[in-house]
Amino acid sequence: MSMADLSRVEWVKSTYSGSNGGECVEFSHTLLSSSGVVPVRDSKVPAGPVLMLAPGAWTGFVAFAAAQGARR
Repeated sequence: MSMADLSRVEWVKSTYSGSNGGECVEFSHTLLSSSGVVPVRDSKVPAGPVLMLAPGAWTGFVAFAAAQGARR
C-alpha cells in the first residue's frame, strides 16, 4: 500500500479522541473491502506514519480505547 493510495481514502476522526487537541486518532474504512485493512493515523500529523490494521486488530484497538475512556 503506497501513500498515494492513502491520499484517496476518507478519514474519520475517532469519537474517542480528546477534544483538547491531543490524543487525536483518525481511521478509514475505505480500504477494508478492497485490501482488508483499516488505516489509522495521528490526525495532528496527517503526512506521518499510518498503521495498517487487520479488521480483528482494529476491533481490539477500539475496545481497548473504549475501556481506557471508561476508566477516566
